[in-house]
Amino acid sequence: MSPYKIVESDDKSTDLMWHLASVSHQDRVAANGHQGAVMWFTGLSGSGKSTLANAVDKILHERGASTYVLDGDNVRHGLNGDLGFSDNDRVENIRRIGEVSKLFVDAGLLVSSAFISPFAEDRTMVRRLLGDKKFVEVFVDTPLEECELRDPKGLYKKARAGEIKNFTGIDSTYERPISPEVHIKTAEQSIEVNALQVVDYLKDNGYLNF
Repeated sequence: MSPYKIVESDDKSTDLMWHLASVSHQDRVAANGHQGAVMWFTGLSGSGKSTLANAVDKILHERGASTYVLDGDNVRHGLNGDLGFSDNDRVENIRRIGEVSKLFVDAGLLVSSAFISPFAEDRTMVRRLLGDKKFVEVFVDTPLEECELRDPKGLYKKARAGEIKNFTGIDSTYERPISPEVHIKTAEQSIEVNALQVVDYLKDNGYLNF
């Protein structure tokens, strides 16, 4: 369990109110022809999260779904560009993405969200924020040894050499999901088979009507 918490600021304005939209969530779902939800791809660096998320997104898009991919590296180029990789920053990274995901789901989109998200407590926080029916945890379960062999960005090599600190799986904890909705083993099956496993889950559980 993560020992780190988001510290609430005392400087928040109290002069705020939630403005109801003229177009409701159900209106958007009806227009899209499917439910909105987040497929939360979690796993070690190099496990294949982004590759799988994009493969799922492509299938859904080709079937006419309204979709988007939230990728860990891409988000750190903008929204989370001020965050590092300490445990505290990782917690804040996931908190922000949870809030962004909630907005996409409200718009009725099927979102493929690919983040290491190493702490179970933080993934649970996002699940509670969205609600069980809007959060589909996809555990991209790839052994550390395989991730190190792939090492697409050379990060494991740097972490082993001490050039990168707080690297998940080396000197920072990764807490494996206990009961994910979808359990993927990328070292045992092709990316196409794995992607269809996620899409089939969505279809079988009422997220897709096509």
